[in-house]
Amino acid sequence: MTGRRRRSWRWALVVWAVLVVVAGGLTVWLQDSTEPPGPYVWEESSPTPDLPEDWASTCPTPTADPDGNRFVVACAFISG
Repeated sequence: MTGRRRRSWRWALVVWAVLVVVAGGLTVWLQDSTEPPGPYVWEESSPTPDLPEDWASTCPTPTADPDGNRFVVACAFISG
């Protein structure tokens, strides 16, 4: 019985290994060829809009907690 169980495990391991190799080969072979070729580079964007003159007074000031940690405050502007 032990030899039969050992052969079953070997057979299962061989089948699993073959499936992994075949799936890996298919993955490489069937890759989407429509992807743009590298290298990828940063593109120039439009210039950053100017902030309003009173932007500092319209955004809340970050405050510190008792441990001295600072809180981050986000401020957004909509220009028309």
